[in-house]
Amino acid sequence: MERIDARGLSCPQPVVLTKSFIDKTDSGEFEIIVDTGTARDNISRLAGNCGWAVAVRTESDDIVLTLIK
Repeated sequence: MERIDARGLSCPQPVVLTKSFIDKTDSGEFEIIVDTGTARDNISRLAGNCGWAVAVRTESDDIVLTLIK
């Protein structure tokens, strides 16, 4: 599974990385790792608007979003 590490990046960069991956992928599953609630919320909103399901979990201080379509 593809994993994108967006920890330490300021918004909108985590969203831009996610959008770039969504644009080149019709379906499947991938994870994006972030470290802020703002990035989590913005990516979740973007993914939902693009038709992707989002599962969120925490690993230590990181937030892992799994996007599935």
